[in-house]
Amino acid sequence: VQLQASGGGLVQPGGSLRLSCAASGFTFRSSAMSWYRQAPGKQRELVAYITAGGSTNYADSVKGRFTISRDNAKNTVGLQMNSLKPEDTAVYYCYTVIYWADYWGQGTLVTVSS
Repeated sequence: VQLQASGGGLVQPGGSLRLSCAASGFTFRSSAMSWYRQAPGKQRELVAYITAGGSTNYADSVKGRFTISRDNAKNTVGLQMNSLKPEDTAVYYCYTVIYWADYWGQGTLVTVSS
């Protein structure tokens, strides 16, 4: 199982970024996928979740600003982040569970700063 996250960077408050996670080594279309983030000095937290069927759920702190999506033809999961705030600064990880084993991507850094 491999999860390769990309798309992070430096953005000003109010700006947008799109993260992408390329998945391989498992049956992507049958698997729920998530994005987590970890800010400096804080615990890793769930940001957004999408089921195999496409149902989504979000942390209250990102509802209405972030959108998770999946492309089963390309084996990718995306996270569109709008109206970014300084408190969104973190390393973002994609995540899945396969047969009760946890798999994490390598993380991509998002910095929101003026």
